[in-house]
Amino acid sequence: MIAQFSRNLTRFALLIGLLTVASCAPQVLTTKSAAVPAGVDLSGLWQVREDSDTQRLKNAGASGELLIPLDKTRRSPPRRSWGGASAQVFLEYGKSVKISQSEFGIFISYDRSVVEEYTFGENRRVEIGPIEVLRVSGWEGNSFVVETLDDSGTTLYESWHLDADGSVLIRDIRMGKGETDSLFHQQVFDRR
Repeated sequence: MIAQFSRNLTRFALLIGLLTVASCAPQVLTTKSAAVPAGVDLSGLWQVREDSDTQRLKNAGASGELLIPLDKTRRSPPRRSWGGASAQVFLEYGKSVKISQSEFGIFISYDRSVVEEYTFGENRRVEIGPIEVLRVSGWEGNSFVVETLDDSGTTLYESWHLDADGSVLIRDIRMGKGETDSLFHQQVFDRR
């Protein structure tokens, strides 16, 4: 009886150890589609709607709030850090956006000063100085999606899609760890 109890206790301890190791396993990002959906072209000059833009990510329960300055310079640190997440360094913001789309990728220019280039279907490591993250970009349905995962397990998720008639561009931004989104922001742009 004691031997059986000892074996069960050993198995239980092994199971707990395996679950602990599995929970610490690095997150992975799912590669997005490289195929541009038929009839979807985000290209154009876009102006943010002032009444819909608060210049801040909404706090959905976290203790920090990430402010997005209107005059943000390239790769400048946010005014307040969000839990030590380095993914936030990759968040760009602008009142006007120019998007150029090809069959292989997309260029997004913020306020004519910062240009981000993404390849559809990419899944790679990206570095800015000492910060290294994983990034995927491509299509989910009719939305262009960029996901960035840092070494703390924080994911920055951005999606861009057109409304029904193509005259409005909507950008959704989420940041969180695991399955929990702690920060959310939506920008609405009108075609210029």
